[in-house]
Formats: sequence, structure tokens, C-alpha cells
Amino acid sequence: MKHAAIFTLILNICVASQIPHESVYFLGCFFNDTEVQLDIDGEQLFYADFQRQEIVYTAPSFFAFDPSVVFAGMKLFRNAVRQKNTCPAVLAYLIEEEKNPPEEKDAPESTIYPSEEVELGVENSLICFVNHFYPPSINVSWTKNGQLVSERASLGRYHFNNDGTFRQFSTLIFTPREGDVYSCIVEHPALEEPKVRIWEPDLSSPSLVPDVFCGVGLTLGMLGVAVGTFFMVKGHHGQ
Repeated sequence: MKHAAIFTLILNICVASQIPHESVYFLGCFFNDTEVQLDIDGEQLFYADFQRQEIVYTAPSFFAFDPSVVFAGMKLFRNAVRQKNTCPAVLAYLIEEEKNPPEEKDAPESTIYPSEEVELGVENSLICFVNHFYPPSINVSWTKNGQLVSERASLGRYHFNNDGTFRQFSTLIFTPREGDVYSCIVEHPALEEPKVRIWEPDLSSPSLVPDVFCGVGLTLGMLGVAVGTFFMVKGHHGQ
């Protein structure tokens, strides 16, 4: 039996340009993990690393401000630890509610593409982008010519979508050779069978790399006032 509790705080933030930007503060409580992070316009700004006991800033390079300076003195990690300590109580409540009808699951979408234009013999990266899934529990594996490969493969952190679903990236470092066939295999509780996406070098035309992230340069002044608060607790049942 599995349960998860997810809390989000939606803020409207105005910067010097007077253009509003949406900020999502995310706290995820799971049996073996807790995630705390802040996103702005869908881009992760920071997350709490409880093993290293610090806040890790992941703002894209095009951001025109230093988030570690903006949030200095706000005791972000200490607050994250306090929020993490509430997770056991929330999960215990969900266990008591386990007789309620199970919540619907959202099956993931996935796509596979190279990060750069493909040249034979030149090292590159394959990206497997998995999106719009719930609960946040997926397994991503890679194959080359039908054989499982794990070396130089990595799986990123979960990212929260505004519709309550999640997205995640998996990356495989590889050197393209003519005739090689790669696949990204996604497993999720909402799928009856794994979802497979296949990729092989197509040298007849330039690589088309999807524009997954829409970058927005921000100059952040002071955080605005929270104008809306959304509270959501999700519990799910699975084998």
C-alpha cells in the first residue's frame, strides 16, 4: 500500500517589469522520501537537499538575479526541515483513510530526442521526457539494440505541473553509430504495459530537438503577497 501527500502554494510574483509570474512552492511527502522545491513559471528555482542539509539553487543561467542573495536570511532549509517533519503525521492520516475509493491515476506521455544535432562518432545525449503523470512514481530504463544499458544513464528530479501531474527527464550519454537503435522504456502504475519510445540516427536531415522549456529571463525584486493558496492532499493505492 502506497500513499503520498502533496501540498502546493501558488503565488503571483511581480518583478521590476510589472509582469506577473507564477511561483509554485511544492512539498511532497512520500514513505521513503520528502521533496521541497520552488518553481517559477515552470522552471525550478531551488530544492531542499536533506542529505547535504542545504538548499540547492538550480535557477537557469539566463536568470538575471542570484537567488541565494534574494532569499538570504529567509531560513529556507530550516523551514523545509520543519515541513518534512509533518509528513509522517500526514501519511498516517492517509493510511487511516485507505478505505476511501482509490484516486484516478494519470498515465505518462513520453518522447525521446537528442540534445544536439547528431553526428556519427560524436558523443551526444538522448533525452527521454516523461510528462503529465500521477502518482510521481515511474521507472525509466534504456536499451541499445535491444540490450538494457545503465551506464551513463541518469534520472532527474520530479517537477510539479500546475494541473497536479508531474514531469521528469532521463538522460543517456551515447556515441551514435550507424545502425544503432535506442529505446526509452517507461513504467508507471497507470500503464497496463511499459511505454516504449524508439530512436535511431536519421542522418538524412538535421536533428529536430523539441523546445521543451521556454526560457524566461527574470529580474526578481522582492516576493509579492500570496494572493491564492491551494491545498491538495493526494492519497493513492497501489500494489
